Amino acid sequence: MKRKTSFITSMVLSLSLFSFFLYQNKVPAESPAQLEVAANQTKSFGLASVAMAGEIANPTASDINQKGQTLFDFSTETVGASPKTFTPAVGNWIIGSDDNNTVLVVDGRKWKRGIASAGLADKARALYGERYAEFLDNVTAYAYYPFAVAGNVENFTGGEISVRFKGVAGRIDQGAGILFDLKPNGDYYALRANPLENNLVLWRYKHGKRSSVTWVRNVNTPSHKWHTLKMTVDDNLVKGYVNGKQYMAERLPVPVSGKVGLWTKADSVVYFDDYLVNAR
Repeated sequence: MKRKTSFITSMVLSLSLFSFFLYQNKVPAESPAQLEVAANQTKSFGLASVAMAGEIANPTASDINQKGQTLFDFSTETVGASPKTFTPAVGNWIIGSDDNNTVLVVDGRKWKRGIASAGLADKARALYGERYAEFLDNVTAYAYYPFAVAGNVENFTGGEISVRFKGVAGRIDQGAGILFDLKPNGDYYALRANPLENNLVLWRYKHGKRSSVTWVRNVNTPSHKWHTLKMTVDDNLVKGYVNGKQYMAERLPVPVSGKVGLWTKADSVVYFDDYLVNAR
């Protein structure tokens, strides 16, 4: 009788252990989606989770994730102060508000030809160290074109950059552009849309002189409305998009490599938000 009881007890224990093993290895405690949400909720700030379709889902802050994505949504910035996540090089850049949404504003109403941003020497030294003097010489040569450099993106060589923008004011211009391939000597490219001209242009700035690389007309971006400007880079192939539609594709003389940022022109007053860098 004792042997029978012992046998039954052993069988029950074995079945229990087997069932527990199956449960641990076959049935996950939470679905992948639940795990992702839980992980995001534990962070005080970070890059917004990205849906499978590539859309930005509920952007909350500026940070870098493990996949090389960097999002600047300016939500942690102080309205009325200079930006901390971008370094203004030319022009007046300030954190503002649009319908209770924190944005980066370039205010061309205070623009003066040939005037770089305050404290540019210190900013240039922080960006390029020993080569800051060369950067200064070239930047002040074309201070007609305000731009600000994104932090945490040391060298963008390929991938995707997008930003939302809204042209607010400006009689000469309302240019809204993505600056890329910024070199230590101040040379760069800029892909820009313009609500006043309804076009999309890829500009090149070399040794203080501007020249157009590609010019596309009939790209409608009305003022006082939000639009999305996006570019993709694959080696030396650059493609430009506005509001999800591709308008241009251009091969540059050499592959892209350099810092990135935002660009505008003259008296433009433009709001920027959700600057996303997806580096490959």
